[in-house]
Amino acid sequence: MEKRISELSESELSVLIENIVKKTMEEISEDILALTSKNYIQSIEEARKNYKEGKVKEFNEVFGV
Repeated sequence: MEKRISELSESELSVLIENIVKKTMEEISEDILALTSKNYIQSIEEARKNYKEGKVKEFNEVFGV
């Protein structure tokens, strides 16, 4: 059964906030790492170019669904 925030103990709330902050910081770190990678940026540019040129496949073509 889910609890409302007002029903959490101070300790539970602290753990919840800590986990949210930790996850957010990990995501930000991954984003910064990706955005500072020359290969990553080039792959995005190439994918956008391919999309504009119609060089794409439908989901079912790729995954056979």
